[in-house]
Amino acid sequence: MAEFVRLEVEDGVGTIRLDRPKMNALNVQVQEEIRAAATEASQRDDIKAVVVYGGERVFAAGADIKEMADMSYVDMVKRSGALQSSFTAVARIPKPVVAAITGYALGGGCELALCADVRFAAEDAAIGQPEILLGVIPGAGGTQRLTRLVGPSRAKDIIFTGRFVKADEALAIGLVDRVVPADRVYDEALAWARQFSNAATYAVRAAKESIDQGLEVDLDTGLAIERQQFAALFATEDRRTGMTSFVESGPGKAEFQGR
Repeated sequence: MAEFVRLEVEDGVGTIRLDRPKMNALNVQVQEEIRAAATEASQRDDIKAVVVYGGERVFAAGADIKEMADMSYVDMVKRSGALQSSFTAVARIPKPVVAAITGYALGGGCELALCADVRFAAEDAAIGQPEILLGVIPGAGGTQRLTRLVGPSRAKDIIFTGRFVKADEALAIGLVDRVVPADRVYDEALAWARQFSNAATYAVRAAKESIDQGLEVDLDTGLAIERQQFAALFATEDRRTGMTSFVESGPGKAEFQGR
């Protein structure tokens, strides 16, 4: 049984909930519990979408600096791969993932949010990569995922300065996708995730994989990935259901079985 991260499932949505008071500091134990929750969410057929949530007060205020303070270069060489891969496990959940950001999402907290497909933030949320103020750089994907999301110049400004980005600016630059009152963040994220409860599971998965893999390659290779995924869906029952329903009853009425 995990101590600080739990996977809660209801109505087809899995919530990966961080609960390490006071600020959800992301120590090694929390990192590994995130990996375990992401792996379980990936494997469970009853989970169609995922919300990553840190509670009403804070998403995650970053790494556990007390734990890191005495680590040597050799120590971090041994640990850094596992640190990155624990967050990458969230990015590779083959289902829609939304981060519900309250309070602070800083350092590792920001990097965890970047692993989601979309991000909903509270009006008073603050997001940033302040590692430079500690004499280091983001080490769990921040230099790469933030740059891909907001562009190199904006990522450099945020990372070089270590400043906190307020919710309205985060929305303007595409760092978050929706800003809502703080007491509505989780409900809004849950509602977004629930729309996939009866979706064509393998089509959604194919769309996510095509987009994510395509971002890493040239256009021709990306088109080849899309073509293969598109053709493969013609082997699914949901494709037959969806097209038959469209022909007989019009769009939006198909009842998919997720197979």
